[in-house]
Amino acid sequence: VMVVNLIGRTFMSDYDCPFRSMDALLESLPDRPPIIIVDFHAEATSEKVALGYYLDGRVSAVLGTHTHVGTIDSRVLRGGTAYVSDIGMTGPIESVIGDTIDGVVQRFLTMIPVRLSVAEGRPVLNAVYVDIDEKTGKALGIERIAREISKR
Repeated sequence: VMVVNLIGRTFMSDYDCPFRSMDALLESLPDRPPIIIVDFHAEATSEKVALGYYLDGRVSAVLGTHTHVGTIDSRVLRGGTAYVSDIGMTGPIESVIGDTIDGVVQRFLTMIPVRLSVAEGRPVLNAVYVDIDEKTGKALGIERIAREISKR
């Protein structure tokens, strides 16, 4: 199993092209593992969707991260690659992507950059379960997991 982290360029343009970087990595592997999972840390959903289709059939999964908001577009693409635009976050549900609500609202109201604090409270767990054929590396299914965690 290989896990690859790629960074998108939309609103973060100082990085190498994730499409070409992944091509170069795949070409450099003499003995490619059957299961390759790509964590695509990017802002724009369009860039994430495009990379999913670009890598379809060449990797087992393209899993978007960064926005902290889980999306409901998980699916297996035609070539056998599992895809989701954003897995979501694990952290306090009553927050603005994990930060205190008041701090983020004040930042938007004043446009003054301030250090934000991590919110506290009821946690939520966002994840995906990807079923992958161990021999072919093709995804058989992808299931979104979103659960509030109760304190015991």
